[in-house]
Amino acid sequence: MSTPPPNPSPGPPPERPETPTTPVTPAASWSDGLRFAFGTLTVFPVTVRRWDRGAARTGMTLASVAGLAVGVPAAATGLLLLVLGAGPLLAAVASAAVPAVLTRGLHLDGLADTADGLGSGKPAEDALRIMKRSDIGPFGVVTLLFVLLAQVAALAQAYGDSWGRGVLAAVVSATVGRLALTLAARAGVPGARPEGLGAVVAGVVPVRAGLLAAAVVTAVAAAAGALLGAYGVLGAVLAVLLACAAAESLLRHCTRRFGGVTGDVFGALEETAVTVALVAFCLFA
Repeated sequence: MSTPPPNPSPGPPPERPETPTTPVTPAASWSDGLRFAFGTLTVFPVTVRRWDRGAARTGMTLASVAGLAVGVPAAATGLLLLVLGAGPLLAAVASAAVPAVLTRGLHLDGLADTADGLGSGKPAEDALRIMKRSDIGPFGVVTLLFVLLAQVAALAQAYGDSWGRGVLAAVVSATVGRLALTLAARAGVPGARPEGLGAVVAGVVPVRAGLLAAAVVTAVAAAAGALLGAYGVLGAVLAVLLACAAAESLLRHCTRRFGGVTGDVFGALEETAVTVALVAFCLFA
């Protein structure tokens, strides 16, 4: 996955990113942070006014908001198809496709590149070089195939159980996928390269802020799940917790293998969290 610049916007070119070893610049306002989050993680037309580690700190802390903005139209599209008479499978395909469209496939590309890097078995420097290539290798293709199949199958089961469960699964999974990015950008997690998105966001989120974001997302997911009863609460909470645990496991492995995080690793973490959250909704329905 190529390093994702923020959405194009008028004005001077962005400043050169600071490295994770330099002091984080002053925190950005919520407005600049949201612009950073939406400009980096979605295709929504926003003007990114700051592209530095201060903006990254606020933006990555608020990444779940961008996830919610992606999950709602994904769920709405699936629900619309069901209302029009489509079956759960077609609704599931649509709900899985919308996030890919709203992110230009950025996270899927990162997942594929990370799979190629990990699957190569080569030293960190060579693996990172493989990940920067524009092509996708066999490991990436197979990983994309099974991850997308798992997402569609899980969403189809959720929609088949009830429309409400399908909507909840689509929205919560998209939100927790971006929460995984917040936790991965916490202080102490290094960047694998001195340039690129990983260098801008690595280590910028204070640990307390990351935990607070996780608590808020879990609480909101539980409240939404309550609309479906006790099992809805259980499923929503377990989806968040298991997704974060899976993303954390992958983060630790990538940090050991590559020496830190990259934009591709962030994409892989997001898709991993989304997939695990969706599967959890099915297992604990």
